[in-house]
Amino acid sequence: MESVGAVVAHIQGLSGSSEEVAHLHSLLKQSEDYLTSQGPRLALFLDQLDPAKHSLGYLFLLDACSSGPISREQAHGFLLSVVDFINCCSVEQIRLAPEKFISVCKRFKDQVMDLQVPLQGVAPLRTAVRKLQSSSEHLTTLHSDFLLLCILAKCYKTGLSILEEDIFEVDQPKDLFLYCYYGGMINIGLKRLGKALEYLQNAVTAPMTSLNSIAVEAYKKYILVSLIHNGQVPSFPKYTSVTAQRNLKNYTQLYIDLASCYAAGKFSELEMFIQTNLEKFQNDSNLGLAKQVLASLYKRNIQRLTQTYLTLSLQDIANTVQLKTAKEAEMHVLQMIQDGEIHATINQKDGMVSFHEDPEQYKTCDMIEHIDTSIQRLMTLSRKLRSIDEHISCDPAYVTKVGKERPKFDFDEFDPVPHKFL
Repeated sequence: MESVGAVVAHIQGLSGSSEEVAHLHSLLKQSEDYLTSQGPRLALFLDQLDPAKHSLGYLFLLDACSSGPISREQAHGFLLSVVDFINCCSVEQIRLAPEKFISVCKRFKDQVMDLQVPLQGVAPLRTAVRKLQSSSEHLTTLHSDFLLLCILAKCYKTGLSILEEDIFEVDQPKDLFLYCYYGGMINIGLKRLGKALEYLQNAVTAPMTSLNSIAVEAYKKYILVSLIHNGQVPSFPKYTSVTAQRNLKNYTQLYIDLASCYAAGKFSELEMFIQTNLEKFQNDSNLGLAKQVLASLYKRNIQRLTQTYLTLSLQDIANTVQLKTAKEAEMHVLQMIQDGEIHATINQKDGMVSFHEDPEQYKTCDMIEHIDTSIQRLMTLSRKLRSIDEHISCDPAYVTKVGKERPKFDFDEFDPVPHKFL
């Protein structure tokens, strides 16, 4: 068995051409068990390597020396080494051992979480995601780790830099579920509830053969955000897996009961329901959203009034939606007008509210530009889906599977003359 010094010498001498690096990769894989057994000693040899030039070898040593427990005294040095390595490592070399790179980055994420400094991991993990991706359409295992740190550090806008890219290539199903769940949470933090619903719905409707806890937690938040944003929970789309449709409601009965209570429109009953189940919502980390559901009921009840009345006094609005005073009703109506949730005017003299139709005529320059952007995006998506469909149709594994599942018929089974012509 070669010594660590000999391994380091190989790394220094075989990190030039692509052929040399490929040979080095083979040697490092053969020495993998030995390097792991020498874990604590390897940190001393990292200083002899240049993380930019000797990226592959540096990665193997860094992975081996961090495979065991890391004390709080060692953690600082480990974090500095990983950050320096991520920032200057060679993309070509680390992609020869992606599982090593992912392992090191995940340990780095665990350390910043243990030290309660998630902000220190946000920028390095974003760089790591970019270096691991084969393209911007590729969802890596590190996406969810990066988004989790963004949530813990409350760097929601930083998470959008990753979320705004369309994903078409996924390595592992779990990566997709976590990506959609954390994406939903980041958009909730930014008050982009419509976008949050898209991500949470993707987590709920993604193909699955057995129910997973991520989908369950996503559905809980999906119900809450749907009530806040739309005032109701839509039924499952047709493409939702049978597993999800059959089992999700069994694990989210509390939230389904909340939606039923919300639909009744009685503030006092909804408040009592949330108060009774306060601890359950708190254990699910959904108490904040549950309270927002309660607050949104005022707005939802005011919106219902716009469908029935053309004019109504502020006092009548307060009485109907169970607000204490006409002044509170006025503040709610003004906020809803400002947010574009209703179209109305308030007569301060007699305290009357007049409700109006939506003034949008869909012919302004901004609206035309918005529609054109949406059409262009849909056309791009259509071309991409067509390309993916053609690629799958030509895939040998897919063709073989379809051929085995397709029923076979004998020629004698077909009637040469249709019965209707006899």
